[in-house]
Amino acid sequence: MSHPRAVALMVLATLLWSIAGVVTRHLDAARSFEVTFWRSLFNALALLLLLLPLRGAALFRDILAGNRVIWFSGLCWAVMYTAFMVALTLTSVANVLVAMATGPLLTALSARIFLGHRLPARTWIAIGVAGLGIAWMFGVEASRGASLLGSLVALAVPLASSANFTLLQQRAGSARAGGEAQDMPPAVLLGALLSAAVTLPLAWPLQASGHDIGLLALLGAVQLAIPCLLVVRLTRELPAPEIALLALLEVIFGVLLAWAGAGEVPSDSTLAGGALVLGALAANHLAGRRA
Repeated sequence: MSHPRAVALMVLATLLWSIAGVVTRHLDAARSFEVTFWRSLFNALALLLLLLPLRGAALFRDILAGNRVIWFSGLCWAVMYTAFMVALTLTSVANVLVAMATGPLLTALSARIFLGHRLPARTWIAIGVAGLGIAWMFGVEASRGASLLGSLVALAVPLASSANFTLLQQRAGSARAGGEAQDMPPAVLLGALLSAAVTLPLAWPLQASGHDIGLLALLGAVQLAIPCLLVVRLTRELPAPEIALLALLEVIFGVLLAWAGAGEVPSDSTLAGGALVLGALAANHLAGRRA
């Protein structure tokens, strides 16, 4: 796959991811863990429909065999699925997405620690500036008496994604070096199953209307299953920091869609903090290209 095509597919994945906030704002009765349960359940069903014809019973081989790589990646996916939707029910779409924008920096740090990737000075500066942006957003929100729980829950998403992307990058590098290739799509399915299983008891009794279930089915299949499989495939073509950087487009797409489709206007502190985070990351990326 050419690099421009890989980048285009990653942009498509972020666009699909970004519809979660605006769709969630149009739910009737489903809340918190029930939203996560239905989305994860429909995600698992969509993945089964997509993967079973291609892999058959082999889809479950590594899961049932207790493959540690598959289970660790699946746990990361489960945390990402669960924390993201719970955070959306606790705070604004913009707050969630800005908190998630720390993903590239956490991924860079994770790659430095676990893969030995050297980080240039510009990346360390970007990490510092982005940290100031997040601290600014949290500080202003706290001073206004707003709850920070949603934003703190949202931070679990970039923490889990950085661990996951680093693992996927390590497995892809091992395969390119002649090692055994690891089939990672089963981990995406495992994550959906784990998320649905954990949140079902917390969501009971279920109260979602037929309208809600239709929207959550859309999220499970189109907003989650398809782009997540795309990202797993693209880890063979793009380095983890570049994937995480392109994933930042979800912040822009998501805030604009929530603004246009649900009338959710981001606060000044969120815009200021987000501008620092995105500006630092964009400057780091452009400086890297020039270098």
